[in-house]
Amino acid sequence: MERFNVVVCGFGQYEGVTVNPAYEVPRALATQGLGVPVDEDDPLNDVDVAVSAVSMPVSFTKSWPVLHEAIEATNPRIVVAMGLKKAARGIALERCATNRVGDDRPDADNVTPTYETINPDGPAAYWTRLPLRAILADFTAGNIPATLSSDAGTYVCNSLFYQLLDWTASQERVISGFVSLPMVNESGDRSTPGLPLNQQIEAGRAVIREAVRYWRQPSSADILIA
Repeated sequence: MERFNVVVCGFGQYEGVTVNPAYEVPRALATQGLGVPVDEDDPLNDVDVAVSAVSMPVSFTKSWPVLHEAIEATNPRIVVAMGLKKAARGIALERCATNRVGDDRPDADNVTPTYETINPDGPAAYWTRLPLRAILADFTAGNIPATLSSDAGTYVCNSLFYQLLDWTASQERVISGFVSLPMVNESGDRSTPGLPLNQQIEAGRAVIREAVRYWRQPSSADILIA
């Protein structure tokens, strides 16, 4: 059976957030796995997907070193980073990481960087490596609200996303990307931002499933970045 090492990372505590899905979802995916395929012809039936969860500080300088250390230790084929968008009503698939950092909000180290490039020698932006079209189709089948997001802003999420894709560009065959999660909302009230935690965990499973399928059988039909 073919083994796929997958790293799913998220951030630690956000100020004012009691239940942080960017922390809980990676942990659940690592402990619960992807579940049992319901289709006997599912191409995931003959692979062993091992998910490792990484929790990073909300820090411009420390988040990427923590993730990079985990990547070096596990040698993954797929890396999925997760963050939090408090006002989102569904899962946001980030299409682009920009070579720009800066925000009015300080990070966990109380650092508020000026607007500057992340890598002075890097490109202005990187596109995600995740198969967004296939992921959205899986979300639709599972009734998971989702949207495409043009970029991840200029805070720590984007900084990490850019550094991850910058690293990915030097690898022979690694798929990586960023998924923004909404607040946890167990009420079921769609007029209020957020989704139940279990639904967000299922969304994480869908992202990994489609990334593994795409790694094994790449198709341009699975890509959607515009």
